[in-house]
Amino acid sequence: MEYSNLPDLGGWAALCAVVEQGGVSAAARRLNIGQPAVTKRLRALEEVYGLPLMERVGGRLQLTPAGEKVYSMASLVLDRQRALQEELQYVRRGQNTIRLEVTFSIGENLLPDLLLRFAELHPQFRVESRLAYSRNIQARLATASTHLALLESAPDHADVLVQKWADDELWLVCSTRHPLASEGELPGEKLSQLRYVLREKGSSPRDALDEAIAQLGLGPLDVALEVGSTDTIIEMLGRGQHVSFLPRFAVRGHVQRGELLHIHVSGFRVLRTLWIARHRNHMNHPVAEAFIETVRSMPMTT
Repeated sequence: MEYSNLPDLGGWAALCAVVEQGGVSAAARRLNIGQPAVTKRLRALEEVYGLPLMERVGGRLQLTPAGEKVYSMASLVLDRQRALQEELQYVRRGQNTIRLEVTFSIGENLLPDLLLRFAELHPQFRVESRLAYSRNIQARLATASTHLALLESAPDHADVLVQKWADDELWLVCSTRHPLASEGELPGEKLSQLRYVLREKGSSPRDALDEAIAQLGLGPLDVALEVGSTDTIIEMLGRGQHVSFLPRFAVRGHVQRGELLHIHVSGFRVLRTLWIARHRNHMNHPVAEAFIETVRSMPMTT
């Protein structure tokens, strides 16, 4: 392979920064270098490829067709470079740390107790946790850039191993001041007559609900508000104007304390499984093994 005329990462970083920051001056600030240095890197990159990568249109820099292709590759390579740097940091630290990613609902409601229990049982280990959407977590699992994940839907990838963690269900809940509070059980066909505040489209609870509603043959629900936080929805339900479908593990305590009411829907249940997932490359990691053992040993009492 010929290595003498390959692009340098600095040129790729300059190109990505100009595109993502909206101009040379903003890119220079982002890269902590001068504007002439950004321009020089872009010109050097164009010399490598022998084509202009950016052009000025209406006073703004835009990617040329060749630039679109280079930008796509540069973004991918730089992402992998960052992942490699993180991996090497873990190699330097030894085998005492893992990166854990969890969905927002799990992170808000179950993760704090899990982390505290794990720290109590294994003070020699470290867990660096992050909350994210399932689709983003699954993408990072597929590239082995995260060690372990707790998910509300199972990834479908040959290199990602999953194991069942717990059963869950989406409960229809409302305030005890909502008109539904006087209902014993709600017929399924009346679901379309309610006003909802729900998690945003693309979140795991929303995807599961939309699929179940479609299978029931109902039309679209009357969604008044979409919110990116389960805890925020629970607080909003207290105003008494809306209902929501939320994970049982997130609302069971509120129902038991009389803060929310669980409405049973005849002929309609949204059953789910919570999953533990990891890439094949991270099998037998001592911290991951210890964390999985902690997860599986803790009851779902939230």
